[in-house]
Amino acid sequence: MELFYDVIVIGGGHAGCEAACSSAQLGAKTCLITIDMNKIAQMSCNPAIGGIAKGQIVREIDALGGRMGIVTDRTAIQFRMLNRSKGPAMWSPRAQCDRPRFITEWRHQLDTTPNLEIWQDQVTEVITEASDNPERKSRVIGVKTLWGVEIYAKSIVLTAGTFLNGLLHIGRKMIPGGRIAEPASHHLTESICSLGICSARMKTGTPVRIDARSVDFSLMERQDGENVSHMFSYIHESLADSQYLSDSSLATRECYAAPRVPRDSNFLPCWTTSTNKRCHEVLLSGLKDSPLYNGQIQSIGPRYCPSVETKLVTFSDKESHPLFLEPEGTDTNEMYLNGFSSSMPMEVQIAALKEIPAFRNIRVYRPGYAIEYDFFDPTQLTHTLESKICEGLFFAGQVNGTTGYEEAAGQGLVAGVNAALSAGNGGSNEEKKAFILKRDEAYIGVLIDDLVMKGVDEPYRMFTSRAEYRILLRQDDADRRLTPLAHSIGLATTERMNVWKKKENAINELTEKLQRSVLKAKEINPYLERIGSTPVNGSVHLADILTRPQVTLEGLAEISPEIKYESEISEATEILIKYNGYIRREREYAEKMHRLEEIKIRGHFDYNSIQSLSTEARQKLTARQPQTLAQASRIPGISPADINALLVLLGR
Repeated sequence: MELFYDVIVIGGGHAGCEAACSSAQLGAKTCLITIDMNKIAQMSCNPAIGGIAKGQIVREIDALGGRMGIVTDRTAIQFRMLNRSKGPAMWSPRAQCDRPRFITEWRHQLDTTPNLEIWQDQVTEVITEASDNPERKSRVIGVKTLWGVEIYAKSIVLTAGTFLNGLLHIGRKMIPGGRIAEPASHHLTESICSLGICSARMKTGTPVRIDARSVDFSLMERQDGENVSHMFSYIHESLADSQYLSDSSLATRECYAAPRVPRDSNFLPCWTTSTNKRCHEVLLSGLKDSPLYNGQIQSIGPRYCPSVETKLVTFSDKESHPLFLEPEGTDTNEMYLNGFSSSMPMEVQIAALKEIPAFRNIRVYRPGYAIEYDFFDPTQLTHTLESKICEGLFFAGQVNGTTGYEEAAGQGLVAGVNAALSAGNGGSNEEKKAFILKRDEAYIGVLIDDLVMKGVDEPYRMFTSRAEYRILLRQDDADRRLTPLAHSIGLATTERMNVWKKKENAINELTEKLQRSVLKAKEINPYLERIGSTPVNGSVHLADILTRPQVTLEGLAEISPEIKYESEISEATEILIKYNGYIRREREYAEKMHRLEEIKIRGHFDYNSIQSLSTEARQKLTARQPQTLAQASRIPGISPADINALLVLLGR
């Protein structure tokens, strides 16, 4: 059997779902191929979305027209804004989600997306032909599946996660699999490598899942979420589905999955405890059977999410390590033990847990395990996430060496857009041939630039420290940065754009009021004295007094009710006024760097013949072939002296 599409997306995880939706949104006839339709966007590890820097990525995905924010808001069972004690550049939203409902909600998003179809099967081979592009050896034209189906398309997005030759480890037991109790994908890596694309291996892991009925919660500390008026999505619930569906499709019931019931406010607590000395002794006694220490696992795991046995070896002086028990949903007793990722023998894991007072009578649904899987060197990609070797083949998610749902989803959205554009969708405008986010535009831009220019030697996780323009990349203003851009290519809907315009007008209106409004000393001083701020001697503009660290817009609104707006508007306005100097200075620096971005160098040099460059620079510039001087400057091993040498040769 043969099928024909514009874009094929291989894999139904977080990257694949966003890739499929963004491709279809641009008008490309899209096919999402997944091994199991009932595991769409499965949260293989922690049932949570967001966190430090990751929450900013989710808000960016939403601002661009992606779905992760909408799905998270509808399935959240706890929400917190992390790092509130720090500056707004560090604020990061995080939500605990109902795992089963998350899958169901994502399936709903796919089922209600025009131009998108799902095929349940396993891809075993990529079909290619010779490319007309002199810079590429071949181009994709389709795929073959395990069941012998040939599906043809102009572009393909690979988002296979941990399934490529996946190998599960629990103690000395090794079983092929993409996740526990799910099959691995064989032959596809070999098909891609035959095109001249290099692969390697990485490792990740996940903790034990615990039966809540066996836990003594009285011996744990309760951790509640926050009551907030908005979470991840900038779109109100009433628009979340209708922006993608025409009235006629709803009226004629062409889409049987709509409409959707809004999320209720059934929030649940998390719980905290810690390991202890006796727990450590049990774990260490089984270290000889740990795949990480007996030679079974040779690949590199995530540095910033170590297994519990790695913590004991690396931090041998620590007498305890924190653990967080997190609910998996409102209709299940299954709980996730954050901080106890392990691939130790299952009997060792359980025995160690029973040494923790709250877990003395513990029952588990399944032990923790590790998984090794194939990934492809991301320096073989362009900034569109298209292969430099095979035309029309895009990569996103863990196959690029990243870790995390959010990082995968951000890549998936960008790859899906560019796959659709490559296939001829999204209009004929020259500017629409590539969708690339800059480092000062989005964390997603930082992520992709890091992958493509620096590569990975361990699973890549996003942090705020990776972004040099993080005060420009705050979670509160992703819509300002990205929604107009996404709307210009048809990715963000007009309804979403109108929501942003309304918000922008409200921010401007409130800002003008603050700049215009004046309070006398006798009106403002009681408030200033109450919060420990120095009183003023005369009248003062509200915008000026708001720049003080202790002063808040909420506090000023008690004195001047006309400046009381909804929380999202007030928060955004307050940040813009308080941090105006920092924002302006960082923007000026970013614009200076843009000048280097405008200096094109690809194709200008034979780097091996430039003796003024270091040997390392010649090797890396030849291998990476950066498009611009700014990209060259971000390649590890390229020194300022190397950049100056290139500037001299360019006559700058």
